[in-house]
Amino acid sequence: MLWFPLQLPSWIRWPSQSTARHVLYGVIIGFSLSLTSTSLALYYQAQKRQRITAKFVSRPIELRSDEVLSGVTGLIGNTPLVRINSLSDALGVEILGKAEYLNPGGSVKDRVALRMIDDAERLGLLRPHTGSRIFEGTVGSTGISIATIARARGYDATIIMPDDVAQEKVKALEALGATYVNLARQRAMKFGRLDSIDESDVTNRPHLIPSTSASVVVTTTSLHVNFGTNDPQDDDDFLMKPRGYFADQFENRSNFDAHFEGTGPEIWRQTNGRIDAFVSGAGTGGTIAGTGQYIKSMNDNTVVALADPEGSGLYNKIKHGVMFDRKESEGTKRRHQVDTVVEGILTNNIDLALPIIDDAFRITDAEAVSMSRYLVKNDGLFLGSSSACNLVACVKLVRRMGWAEGQTLVTVLCDSGSRHYSKFWNDDYLRKANIALDPHIVEDLLLPLPALETL
Repeated sequence: MLWFPLQLPSWIRWPSQSTARHVLYGVIIGFSLSLTSTSLALYYQAQKRQRITAKFVSRPIELRSDEVLSGVTGLIGNTPLVRINSLSDALGVEILGKAEYLNPGGSVKDRVALRMIDDAERLGLLRPHTGSRIFEGTVGSTGISIATIARARGYDATIIMPDDVAQEKVKALEALGATYVNLARQRAMKFGRLDSIDESDVTNRPHLIPSTSASVVVTTTSLHVNFGTNDPQDDDDFLMKPRGYFADQFENRSNFDAHFEGTGPEIWRQTNGRIDAFVSGAGTGGTIAGTGQYIKSMNDNTVVALADPEGSGLYNKIKHGVMFDRKESEGTKRRHQVDTVVEGILTNNIDLALPIIDDAFRITDAEAVSMSRYLVKNDGLFLGSSSACNLVACVKLVRRMGWAEGQTLVTVLCDSGSRHYSKFWNDDYLRKANIALDPHIVEDLLLPLPALETL
């Protein structure tokens, strides 16, 4: 086979050796520069990520599909923050709700109930599976939480509630096997005793066990508690005797600690420390005191605001230093101190909260009802009365502060509307109670503010 050299067209010329060498050098230099610049860019990006990571505290560990929690108490806490889109978009801020209604007992009170029982067990005041009974006085949510955890820990529960509490809460307690009566403290003191109890002689009763709080009553069925020994808790027979424990969420420090060590840190991490205001009601004072104290300890410039329903004197306590409300004046005081459709926002002891509350807003029943209906219509959020009350206060705080540049407010979504069908979500009940059903109340609060007149 003959081979003939390829004859190139006359207009094509092979580059000279010098030109080829220059082209090769250019390719090598270009590749080197590209590789170097890419490496430098990746290095500086990694350094930037490290600086950002070091600046903020890590977010809470999120549950993964391969994690198994130990019982119902493992579900309590680490609730998500949810953006309230309709309110946030209308006001130009970020209003975030701590979704406490996602706790297994359905409310923020799960945290308090768990902490009170944990602390009582740690101090030796309660021992699981000994036939012991936990007593508490409440308008419902705390009772359901205590009954839930009591079942999980091997206790019985007696919950004391007023006779006109929402029937959904009564049915929840019945389903959990709790009994409900009145006079919680007295029932706890009489636990396991057949004789009558004179409260004035509490200190001399041998079946009462000393506790860390004067309000926390712990009794035992043991007839002979010898506190003259080194440690009566060393007596196995004594340890296994049933106890009666009055938790007293109003005075129990565990209430505060549950939020100072739980809710507050969670909110701080979830917002990466960027929070301009925390808004909460004050049922017992624990939520606003514990969470507010923690957030203030991290950033004292954060505004802590109280959402207070009409009929409660806390608003005047914050604004005027006097615990009084016009509904409590002689001849006008209601049968119950707070007999409004907004249940559970009342306290006689918020001493831990008072020093850190910067502002307070009085919320009417009509405003809370209007907010609840507005949220269902615009966000698909079905919330209870306390949650609606808190969100009305958020809107009022934004207006008062003149915020509209993306400031972040966090509040507590205490419980869902599923426990309020018979009252708060019952339009016939509201009409009979002369509570207005006006959807325009919240819509008017969200209207743009008029422009300031120039001088």
